[in-house]
This record gives sequence, structure tokens and C-alpha cells, in this order.
Amino acid sequence: MNRSDAQRRCSFCGRTGKEVRKLVTGQNACICDHCIATCRQLLDEGPRAVSRGFPTPRELTQRLDEWVVGQDLAKRMLAVAVYNHLKRIHRRKSSDGIELTKANILLLGPSGCGKTHLARTLARILNVPFVIADATPLTQAGYVGEDVESIIAKLLRAAGNDAARAAAGILYLDEVDKIAKRVTRDRDVSGEGVQQGLLKIIEGTKVQVRLGGDRATGLGAQVIEVDTTNILFIAGGAFQGLAKMMTQEDRAASGFRPGGPEARGIARGLHRVTPPDLHRFGFLPEFIGRFPIIVAIDELDERQLVHILTRPRDALLRQYQ
Repeated sequence: MNRSDAQRRCSFCGRTGKEVRKLVTGQNACICDHCIATCRQLLDEGPRAVSRGFPTPRELTQRLDEWVVGQDLAKRMLAVAVYNHLKRIHRRKSSDGIELTKANILLLGPSGCGKTHLARTLARILNVPFVIADATPLTQAGYVGEDVESIIAKLLRAAGNDAARAAAGILYLDEVDKIAKRVTRDRDVSGEGVQQGLLKIIEGTKVQVRLGGDRATGLGAQVIEVDTTNILFIAGGAFQGLAKMMTQEDRAASGFRPGGPEARGIARGLHRVTPPDLHRFGFLPEFIGRFPIIVAIDELDERQLVHILTRPRDALLRQYQ
């Protein structure tokens, strides 16, 4: 180290060249080896620093492994989707004016494969309000049954009537395949009309929720406004007949060659579902567009069922013991 280097100071910490082991000199500034080591440590901790306190996708997947058996691809897709959703909440608008859009999730799989359990476990890990709303009793406005605003009221009650907590919760819409449009002579009051009513709520709007008071007249009710912009909607359903319909479409497009198209259609299964397939099943294009992430859940085999009894933290055998 020459005399000029000994007199120079680090532009970050102010140490002189005599106090450090190495001083890197640039055109207009200097940096010492202590500050370089600190910068390297900050870069190594980059993912956690960006997450601003919430878990990364890898950490979410590891936590899900403690409670959910199998479904590795679905857990990874859900972890990334939820992580991006949390980043969107904490960073509403970037410096260049770009606003991140919400990515709701659509779960497809047979009954009993763990769709609801995945959503409930995610809410438990993130410690956010969670509610399961059944789409079957939902009807179009003006008819007997539950309206679409009632699912927001359930989430508000799960959040202890705190509108701010409810606005960052997770709402699982179960049996969503039951609101597919039906081609019948009768009025489809629980199909297309419900999808139309859910569009604005899923995309983001302010819903007036009435708590208490008289149900008929609404007198004495407390009105709380809930913003659904940051509510993560996870829809799930068995979608029975969808895979068979896709197989028939492949067969019609490829002709009647024995064994070929039908085998390929069955192999596709729900893992190869596309928005046009859901549209043919009976969903509006606008409704499908609000669920850009489509996750297929595999049917459980015998080995996984045995692991479910013994391995998870809330395994049935442990509960029995």
C-alpha cells in the first residue's frame, strides 16, 4: 500500500487505508473490504429481504410438506402463486407506475384429494383469515338462496369483523364446478348469473356488509365496507366429465384411429386443462380469465393414503393416540 492509498477513506464507512486490509479505488469513490463483505451478505440474504417478512416459496413448500402428503407439483405452484400475491400486497405500485395484477388460483381434482386441505394449510401458515364458501347454494340476485356478497360476510366474521384483516384474507370457493352454465329450458339461477355476480368481487370491488339488525328491513344493522382487491380467491372443484369431454374432443379432431386419440386424451387428464376447455364445460370467458393459475391435483394412491395416516403433524393416528 502506497502513501496515497493510506490517506484515502472508504466512501461508505469512512475507514482509512491504514485501518483496512484492502481498499478498492474507483473513479470517484473507494470501498473497503469490510463494506464489500457486508454487501455480499446482503446480496446472499436477498430473497428474504425482498419478501419483507413473509416466507419465500421454498419455505412455504417446506411448511406444506409438514402437513400435506404428496401433490409436490401443486404445492410448488401454490407456494409461488401465494408468494407473488403477498409481494403484490406489500408493493402496491412500483416506481415506474406498474401495478401488479392479482393471480387467483383454480384447483381441479377428484373429491378427497386434498384441495380444501391445501388452502386451509396455506392460511394457517400465513396466519390470515380463511373461510370456505360453498358455491352450491349461491343463486342469482332476486332468487331464494345465498347471494354472492354473503361469502364476503363470512370472511369478515372469520376476521373478527375487522375489515382490514378481511381484506388480506384467503377465500376458498368450494364446488365451483357446480355453477357452470347449464343448457336447459329452466332458468339457470345458480349458473351463469352467479358467475356474473362473482366477476366484480373476484376482480376487486368494495362490498357493503351488514352485520346484525333486522334481516327483513335492515334496521339497526352495522354496515362495514370490505375491499376485495387484495383477497386471494382459491376456487376448487372435481369437474367431473371434463377429462372425458377433452378426450372426445381429441377423438373428433384426430379421427377414429383405434387406441391413439383416446389414449392421449386420457393421459392429458386435468393437468392439460386449458381455458377453452373450461369454457366448453360451462364457464364464462371473463370468469376463467380471473383465475389465471390452474393447478391440477392428483388422485391419491394407496401408499399416499398410508402416509396420510402416519406422517403429517396432524395425522389421524397421532390424533387417536
